[in-house]
Amino acid sequence: MIPWKKLGIAQIPNNGGELQLSQRGEEFSIRLSGVRGELMNSRIYNSEQVLAELGCALIKEKSDAHVLVGGLGMGYTLAATLQAVAASAQVTVAELIPEVVEWNKGPLGDCAQNPLRDPRTKVVLGDVAELLENQHEQYDAILLDVDNGPEGLTHTDNNWLYSQRGLESISRTLRPEGMLAIWSAGADSMFAIRLKKARFKVSIHTVRARPGKGSRHTIFLAQKPWRASE
Repeated sequence: MIPWKKLGIAQIPNNGGELQLSQRGEEFSIRLSGVRGELMNSRIYNSEQVLAELGCALIKEKSDAHVLVGGLGMGYTLAATLQAVAASAQVTVAELIPEVVEWNKGPLGDCAQNPLRDPRTKVVLGDVAELLENQHEQYDAILLDVDNGPEGLTHTDNNWLYSQRGLESISRTLRPEGMLAIWSAGADSMFAIRLKKARFKVSIHTVRARPGKGSRHTIFLAQKPWRASE
């Protein structure tokens, strides 16, 4: 058995704990210190790809589309987003932890075929919640692969993203008929209700961690109506 080799560590803001990047052969793992264990593995990324495919399905041929990806992780959501949109699109990825960006520029880059090198990619270092709350940019799609979804593990400030107020703020940053897609480690019926209260048209999809097998993850799709009254 090839042993794991530690490549780097990163502190999560606001006492969220410590991330550790490790490698074993061609496999990479990002773990959270303490009992939570592994957050991401380079062999398990099907649901992240489906998140991007579903979230961008309505804009794949739209010229100059703008997509926001919340959370870089190992780059799989970003890479799938770039594959799902046109050559004229712009994809902004917001990542809270600078070391995660550096890992994707370095040892993790080959896992998702180096999406940070794509000229359509723009990296914003910082909290995606602050980006959504404070800016006036308009997006055609917002893909949130942040923490573990509505029940976060690493960054309590992410709770705002999934609150009623947060969802209403997110809606204001979406263009009419824009899509919000959210990755979650599990189902959450109360969160679906909050999405509907924020006037989104909601559908829920169960996706396996690997094609046809592995853990079941949930993807919430929430489309903004064309008019506020709808």
